[in-house]
Amino acid sequence: MIKKTLQNAINDQINKEIFSEYYYLSMVAYFESEDLSGFAQFFRVQVEEERFHGMKFFDYLNERGGKVILKGIESPKTDFESPLQVFELAYKHEQFVTESINNLMDIAIKENDHALQSFLQWFIDEQVEEEASMSKYVNQLKRLNGNGHGIIMLDRELAQRTFVPPTK
Repeated sequence: MIKKTLQNAINDQINKEIFSEYYYLSMVAYFESEDLSGFAQFFRVQVEEERFHGMKFFDYLNERGGKVILKGIESPKTDFESPLQVFELAYKHEQFVTESINNLMDIAIKENDHALQSFLQWFIDEQVEEEASMSKYVNQLKRLNGNGHGIIMLDRELAQRTFVPPTK
């Protein structure tokens, strides 16, 4: 049976992962309204990844004999000014998620829960990739400086992204 402090922290993380899914869905809506379907596809994959992450925590808590307690989801931002702003916000959000997972690891270490520490390592590694990806596109969009041709080329590149559930 998992300790109550860890159960509560994991439930908080489930909420953050589900909010992330919802937040990225609002970005999909923005890009669809701007006829940037490749950008929308990029964030559709983010939506799927966040759902996967949330369910991974959900299943883990159940496997450990904890109780999943779903909480209300905050409304995400829905008005965006540009693709650059969206990626800057997504990058900032991924940094927030990284901090949250690191805090969860700190609790697992304090509670001496080796199983949770092992489980969280996958998320820690995943967050390095998430932040790097968002940072890359922030930098590319800054270089484009709103250039329409460059935005269209990046839109075509982003359209190629697909969701492949991790095997772990």
